Amino acid sequence: MGRAFVYVIIGGGVAAGYAALEFSRRGIAPGELCIISEETVAPYERPALSKGFLLPEAPARLPVFHTCVGANDERLTLNWYKEHGIELVLGTRVKSADVRRKTIITATGETISYKILIIATGARALKLEEFGVKGSDAVNVCYLRNFSDATRLVSVMQSCNGGNAVVIGGGYIGMECAAALVTNRIKVTMVFPEAHCMARLFTPKIADFYEGHYESKGVNFIKGTVLTSFESDSEGKVTAVILRDGTRVPTDMVVVGIGIRANTALFDGQLVIEKGGIKVNGRMQTSNSSVYAVGDVAAFPVKLFGGDIRRLEHVDSARKTAKHAVAAIMTSSKTADFDYLPFFYSRVFSLSWQFYGDNVGQVIHYGDFLSGKFGAYWFDKGLVMGAFLEGGNREEYEAIAKVVKFKTTVKDISELERLGLDFALRSSQPVLLESTGTVVERPMYKWHAAAGVAVAVSISAFAYWYGRRRRRW
Repeated sequence: MGRAFVYVIIGGGVAAGYAALEFSRRGIAPGELCIISEETVAPYERPALSKGFLLPEAPARLPVFHTCVGANDERLTLNWYKEHGIELVLGTRVKSADVRRKTIITATGETISYKILIIATGARALKLEEFGVKGSDAVNVCYLRNFSDATRLVSVMQSCNGGNAVVIGGGYIGMECAAALVTNRIKVTMVFPEAHCMARLFTPKIADFYEGHYESKGVNFIKGTVLTSFESDSEGKVTAVILRDGTRVPTDMVVVGIGIRANTALFDGQLVIEKGGIKVNGRMQTSNSSVYAVGDVAAFPVKLFGGDIRRLEHVDSARKTAKHAVAAIMTSSKTADFDYLPFFYSRVFSLSWQFYGDNVGQVIHYGDFLSGKFGAYWFDKGLVMGAFLEGGNREEYEAIAKVVKFKTTVKDISELERLGLDFALRSSQPVLLESTGTVVERPMYKWHAAAGVAVAVSISAFAYWYGRRRRRW
């Protein structure tokens, strides 16, 4: 015989934890909410897995980074869920879901029914086998997506101290894992097909800076090629990677970070799928009015981009979409459409950067790349669309967030380049600067500006705080 709940969340990642806290604060009764997760631990802050969890000294361990400490909020341990009457079903896979009948069947055969469903299934790491490369099940080949992956990666790193590692992929996971490996006194070679690291976000000039810093730490880059096969010993342990041009790179371990794919399979043919995710409206509601989607799996309209549907793979989006969905469920008449300022950040070695908006249009770089204090603006049709800053302080990160949120007008490109960071600092002041000859203006009503400031400041303040705090994770 099955169980019935008012609210069910499928998935136990970041979004599930933040949704649970929001439900609790909005007064749900004990026994109304159920969270079903394949993981064996309560929801946690996933960014810690590629950061503090991998440190060789004083590493972060649960329960330290359970949600919602990443937003400087409560830590939701197993006891917290019990005390609040929230059913946490761990280590359990959902085998099928029927949104018409409002039922879920788990791998154990249990049927769970709901009135409102939140899909927080996140995404999975892409496997080498999907690109025709066999052997990623070897004992010393690691991926990093969940707690189990991170635990295994730590074990393999500890067995390779002083050895060699090959990192496949030059994106977020590749760059952060490479830094962690170096910190663990492992020599690193990075292999990726693009012309430079972080190709989806960084310009060649920005990438040159970070690649140079990594090289100063002993990291070797092999760009413009891909892994085609492994060499293994008699025990099945990888001893070398073979690249497309025949290059052989000896190694003691391999870390693979080649992207993720949203977990939509349960709902294929039942809900509208777009941009690789489950399409939702500004209230995070899917094509079925009783079903919501949040986090990496959700493709939602971004007001800043004219309502263009985007699927954003970032922890901040997971936190905020989860909270917004719960608000829309619990207080529908009082909840406006989601208005999100996309942003990304990272902190490796002594470096720390933040990016806001979209990297489209023409780009202008500024600052001193030699000293490590620099940035860039992207602008299109005379409006700032994106902004990047390395080595900023809280005020400076807030300023670049505001110029993106405002879509500040650029009248003179040469002046923008000359002013650099001062462009954002001046334009974020409360007084319009047209009379002083400054090249910016803010074409919006005061209440728009106030809302934009609140959003931008809260995001940049959190990111700055998180970048400092995460060293303890």
